[in-house]
Amino acid sequence: MEEKQDRRFTRRDVFTASAGAAAVLGAAGLPVLATATPALADTDHDRGRGLRVEPLIPARNRGIILYSVRDRISAAPDNSGVPYGFERVLARLAEIGYKEIEFAGYNQSTEILGRQITPKEIRKILDDNGLVANGTHTQINPATFEQQMDIAQELGMKNIGTGSDPTNTAYKADWDAAADTWNELGRRARARGLRLYTHNHDAAYSFLLDTGPLDANGKPTRSSGKRRLEYFFDKTDPRYVFFELDIFWAYVARYKHKTYTDRWGRQQTSLFDPILTVAPQPLRFPLFHAKDGNRNTAVPNGHDMVPFGEGDINFQQFFQTIGEQDFHHANWEQDTAPGGTTAPAQSLDFAALSYTNMSELTIYRRR
Repeated sequence: MEEKQDRRFTRRDVFTASAGAAAVLGAAGLPVLATATPALADTDHDRGRGLRVEPLIPARNRGIILYSVRDRISAAPDNSGVPYGFERVLARLAEIGYKEIEFAGYNQSTEILGRQITPKEIRKILDDNGLVANGTHTQINPATFEQQMDIAQELGMKNIGTGSDPTNTAYKADWDAAADTWNELGRRARARGLRLYTHNHDAAYSFLLDTGPLDANGKPTRSSGKRRLEYFFDKTDPRYVFFELDIFWAYVARYKHKTYTDRWGRQQTSLFDPILTVAPQPLRFPLFHAKDGNRNTAVPNGHDMVPFGEGDINFQQFFQTIGEQDFHHANWEQDTAPGGTTAPAQSLDFAALSYTNMSELTIYRRR
């Protein structure tokens, strides 16, 4: 497995999620699905025979991070008729079809029970609705890590993570220190049957400052062209440290972080490719945020968030090319889903639309 993940290939290898691309990636020894069979067979006599259609994201691996419906998780009992709190919201998500839940906190309004809900009570709600917790965004802090792992195991998770970067600086020394900490925490997590993961925003895929003249504080001012989180990949142990690619923010990084100044002061261009980040090492990415966007160069991020399947990101190409569909878990997220008091049902409505669009991504396989 390690030998396969060390293979290198280029953007030229990824044309589309087509028969040609599958052949190229397969020849390179990469873990791509053999899913690019034409919808029709080669002859009229055999048209459509020998094929079957399968979901690109298996139903059991379709999830949601509760940050997308945080307005309804945190809502107090009201007269809107819209579900509120863990019990009602999780029941609605299960009714929609979601099978997995990624947590973004464990609190709800104390008006529901007259006190705060407990992890044990949340676990019962999950079990009663046939839901599985696949991860969490919590603080990864050595001082509280054992307590957070206790909660994760109470809820039945296999992954424990954070929505923050391991460090917020651009300097290699800080990423080295973070890697040391995460390797140790990841080792502790593995000993308890958990995988430790970090989630990216666009800044994680901006460039390190790791070369060139030093500033007044002795810090480097230029870049070798290495991106922060990609450096972290190499510094952390693949047995202990894993990643959740936020696909939307990865494409924002592609839009925003294109140029750097090299050690000689020359501006260089380097195009970030989210697919090529995952495909050589797919087993380091158990989780994804399936977050969609429309291109809009009038806004700083170059994209506006929209429900899954309503934007421009080519999820068909993405998930088909990276392969390993049984290992990868896709959690729908939309930061802007809550509609406020004027549209209290909006986040759950977007959750339903996004689930439908996710379930309609399909591939064709030979029987």
